[in-house]
Amino acid sequence: MHSPAADIARRLAEDAETVCRHYLTNGRKQGRYWIVGDVQNTPGRSLYVRLTGPNSGLGAAGKWTDSATGQHGDLLDLIALNMGITTLRDTLDEARRFLSLPQTDRHRATNPPASRGSPEAARRLWAMGQPISGNFAERYLAGRGLTGLSHLDCLRFHPNCFYWREDHALTDPPETWPALLAKVTDLDGQLTGLHRTWLDPVSADKAPVRPPRKAMGNLLGHGVRIGEPNGMLAAGEGLETMLSLHLALPELPAVAALSANHLAALQLPADLRRLYIAVDADPAGLSAADQLAHRAIGAGIDAVHLSPCLGDFNDDLRANGRDALRAHLRPQLTPEDAVTFLDHAID
Repeated sequence: MHSPAADIARRLAEDAETVCRHYLTNGRKQGRYWIVGDVQNTPGRSLYVRLTGPNSGLGAAGKWTDSATGQHGDLLDLIALNMGITTLRDTLDEARRFLSLPQTDRHRATNPPASRGSPEAARRLWAMGQPISGNFAERYLAGRGLTGLSHLDCLRFHPNCFYWREDHALTDPPETWPALLAKVTDLDGQLTGLHRTWLDPVSADKAPVRPPRKAMGNLLGHGVRIGEPNGMLAAGEGLETMLSLHLALPELPAVAALSANHLAALQLPADLRRLYIAVDADPAGLSAADQLAHRAIGAGIDAVHLSPCLGDFNDDLRANGRDALRAHLRPQLTPEDAVTFLDHAID
């Protein structure tokens, strides 16, 4: 008789490419393999996952090897290493969430509810999220000119996310709406919170609730990170603002602090050389940008403001398109960065 672990490993192997596209977003398909740098999803070519093959034995689908380290295993092993999970039970629970399988009674009994709004609640909600491809989250973003973002590992979708109205009675059950989830992390990449945008399943616009967006967990100093800082970073307030900047400058790492106050308090990487600050054209946004620039300059970091034509860069993207946004950004970048992030950008 097969063990539960063997059964789940087999299910994962049956759709190995989808597993890789979810957990190893920096990789790419090459023939019968998914190629990436390592189990932590670093860009590169050392680790290869077999996408097709028999259920077991030599050349089985789902088997992987890291030629640089000698590590190898199946897709359960890969998920555990990728997510930093240390027990088989938690690895199986993560795999069941990915496969949309029921959780075990033991897991429900030993995992008491987390405090609402806590980092632990954020971690659990994120773990239940799904890729944004082909659902309301992707439609919502597309409605704001934000397309081709399914590769970003900071975004997920939840089909039935709880929403408590501000005036709800303690005994009232929560409403449920689809939601776009954005992962908030610290400088080490550890999840500290979530940003949720609830969606209308009919229009795929924001849900008819006030407010339609809320954050949970520990946000101060942290943000939604797009790409890995490499001595350069763009920082701004809104998620859609920074996703718009990412579409225009896809090779420039970015972070959305989610509010003006949080932007002013954003923690900066120790090796940062240049910080581009996306300015929202309102008094709070201007003040936050100036405060962050002052802190950056004090730390020896070159700080450069990026100003939109309209209220923010998503307004610019929706009104004028990506090419016009890129043209507007060019003279605001340093000459060498204009070459790097515009002339050498890969569409």
